[in-house]
Parts: sequence; structure tokens; C-alpha cells
Amino acid sequence: MTLTVLLEWLSQNLASIAAIVATLFAVLGVMSALEAIMKSRTAQGAVAWAIVLVGFPPLFVPLYWVFGRRRFRGYAMAKREDAREFHRQANRLGLSLSDFDAQDSDNDPRLVALPQLSSMPFSRGNSARLLIDGDTAFADIFEHIRQAKEYVLLEFYIVRDDQVGRELAELLLAKAAEGLAIYFIYDEIGSFQLPRQYIHRLRQGGIAIHPFNSTKGVGNRLQLNFRNHRKIVVTDGAYAAIGGMNIGDEYRHQHPRLSPWRDTGLAITGPAVKAVQLAFAEDWYWATEQLPALNWTPKPNPNADNHLLILPSGPADYVETCALFFHNMINQAQHRLWIVSPYFVPDPPVIQALQLAAMRGVDVRIMLPDLPDKLIIKLSSYTAIRETLPQGVQFYYYQKGFLHQKVLLVDDDISSVGTANLDNRSLRLNFEISAVSHDKDFARQVEAMLVEDFRQCTQLLPKTVAKWSLLRRILSRCAYLFAPVQ
Repeated sequence: MTLTVLLEWLSQNLASIAAIVATLFAVLGVMSALEAIMKSRTAQGAVAWAIVLVGFPPLFVPLYWVFGRRRFRGYAMAKREDAREFHRQANRLGLSLSDFDAQDSDNDPRLVALPQLSSMPFSRGNSARLLIDGDTAFADIFEHIRQAKEYVLLEFYIVRDDQVGRELAELLLAKAAEGLAIYFIYDEIGSFQLPRQYIHRLRQGGIAIHPFNSTKGVGNRLQLNFRNHRKIVVTDGAYAAIGGMNIGDEYRHQHPRLSPWRDTGLAITGPAVKAVQLAFAEDWYWATEQLPALNWTPKPNPNADNHLLILPSGPADYVETCALFFHNMINQAQHRLWIVSPYFVPDPPVIQALQLAAMRGVDVRIMLPDLPDKLIIKLSSYTAIRETLPQGVQFYYYQKGFLHQKVLLVDDDISSVGTANLDNRSLRLNFEISAVSHDKDFARQVEAMLVEDFRQCTQLLPKTVAKWSLLRRILSRCAYLFAPVQ
């Protein structure tokens, strides 16, 4: 069929084609609306999606299949049904960690729910060191990679082909040449700018590097809303590092606009390393359908006894693990709750929990960046601030560059460092990982670090918020409408 004939046929049948397409979208709109009604988290969300999907299907059906889904079904199915070897290994690890079970932490009323969320207990015999900012973190991580004898595991949301990225590549290639097994996961959405040549060079050097593959499977092709936001390094099953830092020069204060870049990581030794390794192995199994040969024997650190729990979370979980973690910490805080997050776009239940904590007399402080990397998120945060500030929640804007750390301090003995922000994306859409410490000495170190950070802040006073213009309030409310996908 020539082009002229094809165009003539299309012109003659345009009305029929349009009717077929409209009917198809109408059917898809109804089917998508039914799914939204059955699976949306809230009644308001179900009603909103149902109205627009049935009323304007050509526009909103594609948007729903990209942004509307709340569960990562492919990963969830693999997690529950297919990964038999993975589950056997997880069960063996759970039994092994029970030998190091920190029962006083597991039974603390403030923490008793966390082992159920994690499916792993608090373990004793761990050390935890704060890695403050990129220079310290990369030096520590790179040195442990140099010292590795058996294998290295890496998982990052963002990997850049810049100075830091090339330093890491050279180090990994050198270790692979020594015969080490190296397994590397990157998120293809977060690392969309990573050149193919970078990946090809690592593969040519013997490094097993794979995208997380959130769109793997016929039913998942449009799942652009789910991201693997974890940052994990494990060497020989004996050392692990997690935290806010990806692989990029900005984390070493080289961003043209956002430097200096304030971030925090955590270096771990002891039995908890195996729980970090398990989170990596689960992601690796999803990405490759293989399980690497790793060391699963927990070894306590003889010089430390930090009680640690590793809390992976994500949209494949049976429950909203990350959201429940934050709710638990906010509701269980007795006299102090300090939260540091670059993104503060909580939903109404979190806002209400913060209000109640302040009403109970808890010292609730939230530290945010004054210099934003995403203006719409800062605009959205104004809505939550206006609702919580009058009830006694204190807000501080960090002034010395961009603030990217994700840290939590509760009372005098509970602290957390990880990858999760206080926004809907981390609470429900991203794969995240956090370490929860039940240790007074470590909590004092976190307190000292945050006290220094507070010195670099300006407190947001109620009288300042009261003077916010009508335009700012309108823009804030409009931006907050997009909170579910920010």
C-alpha cells in the first residue's frame, strides 16, 4: 500500500478510527477507575481518579498508569512467590540473627513494632559511625572497597560519570582485575544521564552492573513512578554504608548552585551488615533473577554493642512500611523528636501526628534546607508548615548550602540515619533503607552533630509565617496538590 493510498484510506475512515479509539479509551477509563476504587489508599484518591478516568480518559488513563499505581506488583509477586532460594536464605539469616537478638530493644514499647515492619530483629554487637558529608563518606567507602577480599555490593539511585563516578569506576575495575566479585545496581530513572559507555566499560572489566528494572514485565512498562532510592555499599559481608549520598560530585561540594552540600551517611560493622546485605540481595534478585554467592554468617564487633535494626521499605511491602515507621516514631516520642529532611511534604495523618506530639509537650524540631533544589517541593512544604507551626512544631531553615541528610533523633537513645525523606514518594513510592539505633552513646553523637547543624539555621517564627503573602499561600496550596507524585 502506497503512502497516497494509505492517506486516502485514513481520510475516508477517520470518523470510524476516532470512534474506535474513543471507545477503547472509554473502556480503559472504566477499567482503570474500577482498579483505582479497589486499590487507592484513600477514599478521596479513589473518587478523584474515578471521576477523571471516566470523564477524561484520553488524558488521564496514561497518567494513571504512570503515576496512579501505589503497589509495585511485579516485585511484590517475585518477593512472595518466585524467590524460593532468596526466602530460604532470608529465613536462615533470621535464625542466625536471633543469636544476637537485642531483646531489650525488641521489647521497648517505643520500638516493639519495628521488628515486625523489618521482619528482622534488633541485633547487638554492632558499631555505627556517622559519615558527615561527602569527603568523609567517600574516603571511608573507597578505603573499604580497596580492602575488600571477596566481594563488593553497590546500589545507588544516582550514578554520574563525573570525577567521583570515574574514581569509583577505576577502583572497581582494579578490584575486579584482582578477582573480586562486584555487583552493582543503579536506578535507571535516577541515573538516566549515565552514559552507556560508563556501564559498558564496567561490564567489560568483569563487573556485574544492572539497572534496577522497575519496568520489567509486560504489566510494568509504564511504572515510571517507582524508584529505587537506596544507597548501599557492602564489602565482604563485614562492612556496610548507607545514607543520603549518591555517586556524584555535588556530594563533595562541587555543585555550582547548591554547594556546600550537607549530608550524612552511616558506616556499620557487626551482625546488622547482613540485614543490609539481604536488602541488596532482594533487589538483585528482582533485577537479575539470580542470587549471588555471599557470606551470610553474622559476626559481632567485639568492641561495640550498638543495637541496630535495618529497615528496608518500598511499594512491594504488605504494608506501608516507611509511613508506619515515621508514624511510630512520632507517636512514641516522649520528650524529643528532631527530624532532618530535605523534602517535607507530609500527608494529613503525619501532620496530625506532629501536631499531637507538640501538644504532648515533645520538643518537635524539623530542619529543612532554605536553599531548595526543587522549588515546587519547598512551595508544597509551606502548607504543612502553616498547619503545624501554630501547634508548637518548630521549623529551622539550614543556611549553609543545601541540606540533604535524612536523620531522626527520638528522646535520648533512639536515632536513625537512612535514605527516606518525609514526603509521599519516600513513604509510599520509593524503595528506601534506614538504620535504627537504640544506643545512648550513639544518640549523643547524633545530637552533637545536629546541634552544630542547628547553629547554621534560622528558626522560622510564627510572626514570619503570619506575614506570608496571599500569592505565596495560593502557590503553596496549588503545589501541594501535586504532593502525591513529588
